[in-house]
Amino acid sequence: MIVRPKTRGFICVTAHPDGCAAHVREWIDRTRSQAPLVDGPKRVLVVGASTGYGLASRVTAAFGSGADTLGVFFEKPSEPGALGTAGWYNTAAFERAARAAGLKARSINGDAFSDAIKQQAVEAIRADMGSIDLLVYSLASPRRTHPRTGVTHKSTLKPLGEAYASKTVDTDKGTVGPVAIQPATEQDVADTVAVMGGEDWRMWVDAMEAGGVLAPGFSTVAYSYIGPDLTWPIYRAGTIGKAKEDLEATAHSLAHRLAGSGGRALVSVNKALVTQASSAIPVVPLYISLLYKVMKAQGLHEGCIEQMNRLFARLYRERPTPLDAEGRVRLDDWEMRPDVQQAVAELWPQVTTENLAALSDIAGYRAEFLKLFGFGLAGVDYEKDVDPHVTL
Repeated sequence: MIVRPKTRGFICVTAHPDGCAAHVREWIDRTRSQAPLVDGPKRVLVVGASTGYGLASRVTAAFGSGADTLGVFFEKPSEPGALGTAGWYNTAAFERAARAAGLKARSINGDAFSDAIKQQAVEAIRADMGSIDLLVYSLASPRRTHPRTGVTHKSTLKPLGEAYASKTVDTDKGTVGPVAIQPATEQDVADTVAVMGGEDWRMWVDAMEAGGVLAPGFSTVAYSYIGPDLTWPIYRAGTIGKAKEDLEATAHSLAHRLAGSGGRALVSVNKALVTQASSAIPVVPLYISLLYKVMKAQGLHEGCIEQMNRLFARLYRERPTPLDAEGRVRLDDWEMRPDVQQAVAELWPQVTTENLAALSDIAGYRAEFLKLFGFGLAGVDYEKDVDPHVTL
């Protein structure tokens, strides 16, 4: 079949197998162009491994550090005559490349929140790697069924205390308009923390420890975001912010627990980027479009793979790893530079539908969004029939 991009709101419902493979190869090539991490991790578990920062982490571990990897994710597989999701095609391309490089690469497709998938991961690690020296937690999901209570929690994107009014961009139509979001209830906060907080991360570490597959000096890292004043009410001071506070508290408790065996647990605060998750947050796409414009002009722009290459270098090349006052790794340091934020803040009140293309990098935003699903990659013939069925 010939595969075209079809978008619905903030999601693309089609994915191109060859394009996704080209995107993964692009990330592999960029990682290989960096100096290898001789002292980097060699046996890595990535939870949330099929797209965005999780996929970039897996690529960096394998092709920057020579690591064997196990990836856990929840994706729709392809079938004869039917497309799979981008994450499915990304993983298939990654596994082919890793095995061609002589690396072990195994994947588990299922509900990462469940006890069954955690146990399956323990068994896979025992069989293929013996133990792990790094667990990357990069899970992004709108809902979670708690494995002990059976309750399904749904996260929300809401401010706390009072309604929030600002502006956002419809990335399909290219229109800038107002957005108003009503405040969260206590239940909204509790549900969002249950989905996006640190409990499941801790459960993963618990399961690996109980299964006896943590190597001496084991490290684990989870990903977070803080953001600027512009997005503060809807992000860091909202329901998601409460979840991120819980994630960071979990890091401190895990770090204390692992310290006795030489281990560590860290939160990495990453840059705002175009991902499937960030595209769903009101206000953020407009902020990212302006941010890209500023950072590209200053030569500071990074994508997912550059961020993860830099993170792994900080974790394994810079000892001790530089941390902020709260004990976090800050990969948003270039984004949050005062000159960058000042430039974005000056553009924010000016941007309208009429001048969006001139003041922002909305074209770059759209291009990056489509690349998430395998579209717009150089060297890919999008007029050619492709077989949608790709197996792992």
